[in-house]
Amino acid sequence: MDLPGDRSYTVSVRVGDPGEVRVELGDITESRYDAIVNAANSDLLPGGGVCGAIHRAGGPAVTEECRRIRSERGPLLPGQAVATTAGMLSAKYVIHTVGPIWRGGNHGEAEVLSSCYRESIRVADDLGLHNMAFPAISTGIFGYPAEKAAWVAIPCAIEQLRTAKWVVYISMMMFDKSTLDAFAAAAMAQRNPLPGTPYEIGIWEIK
Repeated sequence: MDLPGDRSYTVSVRVGDPGEVRVELGDITESRYDAIVNAANSDLLPGGGVCGAIHRAGGPAVTEECRRIRSERGPLLPGQAVATTAGMLSAKYVIHTVGPIWRGGNHGEAEVLSSCYRESIRVADDLGLHNMAFPAISTGIFGYPAEKAAWVAIPCAIEQLRTAKWVVYISMMMFDKSTLDAFAAAAMAQRNPLPGTPYEIGIWEIK
């Protein structure tokens, strides 16, 4: 199944009933999911890209709670995740996670990136949340190639949905078409998993 050319579209991967991972185009700061994930820096300070956008949209409450957490526990390490208020955002929580800096792919980047997704979903599940939205972690100024990041993010999200108690819906909310295409391609490739994989999935929707 080919991806649409210049049109916007979504790709949904159903993981059991009612689990779903969806790849879509949108502004994560305007989404109405229970939690949105922030591609944070270790100091939990407002930065550039999606991090700066989330802090601006969430307002002082998000930044102040981040500063309190940083003061109490020290820097957030790559692969870790922590939740704060969402401030003025429509979400209930912002989950902050620190992605890896791309250094060629042979320095544990995939393991750290997988931990970002896994730990963020765990935090959301511990909070009893049902749905959440991720940006394409580390694909901005941290330099992780979107095509490679997608092949970490999509299988990890699918796997976590199989064991989550509360989380049933995960959005991969992409800011631009090229990243959407990369994550959609990885999602579509999951249609025919190898025998023995612990989930049954399929592509149900492209529009």
